[in-house]
Amino acid sequence: PKTDIVFLKVHKSASSTVMNILFRFGDMHNLTFAFPIGGGNQLFYPRHFLARFVQGFSSRNPRRFNILCHHMRFLQPEVEKVVSGSAVYFSILRNPVQLMESSFSYYKGTSAFSRARSLEEFLSQPYHYYKPADGDSHYARNLMTFDFGFNPDGEFSAERVQLMLKAIEASFDLLLISEYFDESMVLLKEMLCWDLDSIVSFPLNIRDSSTKSHLSDSIVKKIKDWNRLDWEIYTHFNRTFWERIDRDIGRERMQREVKALRERRAELARTCLQGMGSVAPKDIKDSSLRPLQHGNAKILGYNIKQGLDKETECMCRRLVTPELQYSSALYKKQFPQKPP
Repeated sequence: PKTDIVFLKVHKSASSTVMNILFRFGDMHNLTFAFPIGGGNQLFYPRHFLARFVQGFSSRNPRRFNILCHHMRFLQPEVEKVVSGSAVYFSILRNPVQLMESSFSYYKGTSAFSRARSLEEFLSQPYHYYKPADGDSHYARNLMTFDFGFNPDGEFSAERVQLMLKAIEASFDLLLISEYFDESMVLLKEMLCWDLDSIVSFPLNIRDSSTKSHLSDSIVKKIKDWNRLDWEIYTHFNRTFWERIDRDIGRERMQREVKALRERRAELARTCLQGMGSVAPKDIKDSSLRPLQHGNAKILGYNIKQGLDKETECMCRRLVTPELQYSSALYKKQFPQKPP
């Protein structure tokens, strides 16, 4: 199994669920994580990543970490200072239309979105609300482009798009697609040489459907036009994703693998969860399992069955612990407080 990993967490793209998979694997195998200084989950995002943002790194005594997966804006030369040269790089993309709808709800408090009553209103005259110089403007336009380290307001040209795609392909070994999450996990399992239980997961940081809005065709078109760079990245890597499946696995085997993954997930849900599925934040009984609530989104969570044996409870708890709580527990494990 590969243990040196860089995951670029692209916002609002099922990346919290992927983080849980990496946290669990690192936790079980006592791997080290490149944590932000002082803990937390942001490597000084939205600034470009620098090695000195990592707790325990110093240029005099450069130390390598197994897994780099916390929020960052990608900058490869700096990333290479904190991980091994043989690390596997991957990320996950999402259709920019759904990504924007999700961002508008989740980042409603940001300067670009806070004054618009609806996504429709924002898109009718985006430059009325969107000011590129605002410190949080990146949430409102070409968010994937931004997270990969590029300028989300750069002019749109075929040549520029090609340079961007080539740069991403040169840096990353695998780009997953959140709309095909299970197929993505099978590809990830193959690339990392992990077993099925390492990549099985329950969806984390997902919104209650009551806060999702239906998008008309005209809004969809406006979103694509407004996020043209993201749209180019997504359509390109959605295509290469399927080419890779055909080349490395084949559709028939992929179907079998996805079926096995879904069966195992259902089996774990029966073992672990009260009521088999996610619940509204107010119904989560254990406050340590309650995810952070953000913007206008209602973020769902889980209840674990009572009366499980210790080992099963520990496994189940790992599967449903939200990102912030899990990250904080791993930070304390890696940097234990010395008694005074």
